[in-house]
Amino acid sequence: MTYLVALAREKHFGRAAEACNVTQPTLSSGLKALERELDMRLVVRGSRFMGLTPEGERVVDWAGQILSGYESLKQDMEVFRGCLTGTLRLGVIPAAMPAIAELTTPFSSKHSHVVIEVHSMASTEIQRALEKFDLDVGLTYLENEPLQHVRKAALYRERYLFVTRRDFRTENETAITWKDAVASNLCLLNESMQHRRVLNNLARSLGFKLAPTVTTDSFLAVCSHVCSGKWSSIIPHTFTYFLAGCENLVFLDLIEPVHTQSIGIVAADRDPLPPLTRAFMSFATRLDLEPAFTQA
Repeated sequence: MTYLVALAREKHFGRAAEACNVTQPTLSSGLKALERELDMRLVVRGSRFMGLTPEGERVVDWAGQILSGYESLKQDMEVFRGCLTGTLRLGVIPAAMPAIAELTTPFSSKHSHVVIEVHSMASTEIQRALEKFDLDVGLTYLENEPLQHVRKAALYRERYLFVTRRDFRTENETAITWKDAVASNLCLLNESMQHRRVLNNLARSLGFKLAPTVTTDSFLAVCSHVCSGKWSSIIPHTFTYFLAGCENLVFLDLIEPVHTQSIGIVAADRDPLPPLTRAFMSFATRLDLEPAFTQA
């Protein structure tokens, strides 16, 4: 089952074998053994990977659930020994990336034997990964386009800042209206990203339409264009940490209205929760992240 799940993920026999730390003949032998046990063809045969049969696709779904349950069982037994172990897989929307270390740093200090994987993912990808047991916990928007069939807990509220070159604004300015911000030369995320869809919805409700001259799927690219001095942007307040070194930039509160969005953690709504998921959610909900960003 491990080999089949790896093959479905990698879509390549060689990469699947490498991911499982076995040779390709061993992987093929294991797949054939599973087919004999279930008495059905699971893999479309060919000189290269050509896909799974419909039966194979169904078995992959079951295998993911079974393997996840077995991994959770092993983790639970380690808890009895007084040590939480394993790999915690976190899916984080790009807008929440500046906050993730505020969670992982204290958690890692408490559970030093846990390996943490952080993946940058869109909210729709987080939903699919949770359903397929490829992810333990997600960090995403809770109110806008909420995920389905998940347990959730709010962590902090994201607010929005207008960032631009210092010589574009007067020194005593601390705020800017959405109307004025929308009229600027903007670099924003593209509409495949939920952060941009949040801004679109807000602008639309105010009777405006966002018309950036540069769009991207990377906040790093947004930061690069803003630092160049030609573009301005609308960013989550937590991103000031990454731009603080650019002395020629100024950050203005966006007003009329002041808008916020709830950011929180989500996990698949199943019982019992895997030990790592349960431990991380319990730990995260006891943290107060708002003070960490009060200076942002």
